[in-house]
Amino acid sequence: MAKSGSLHKRPTFDTVQLMRRADDLISAASNRYRITVQVANRAKRRRFEDFDSGDDPMMKPVMRAIIEMSDELTQPEIIGE
Repeated sequence: MAKSGSLHKRPTFDTVQLMRRADDLISAASNRYRITVQVANRAKRRRFEDFDSGDDPMMKPVMRAIIEMSDELTQPEIIGE
């Protein structure tokens, strides 16, 4: 039962904002399938990078990929592939 407290931790990122960002990405994309694959590929790369770096373990790679890609969409000066 000692682990039950860790199961109910609040997410480190607001889910409503995450959904809005995902919707913005899909809306801006010309192809929904392609943007979904791009998010998945970015998340896969981040998963392996995060394994070594020790970044925030509470934020899933897919969430981080959506945040990064939506930031790149709204702030083109920070684009980094």
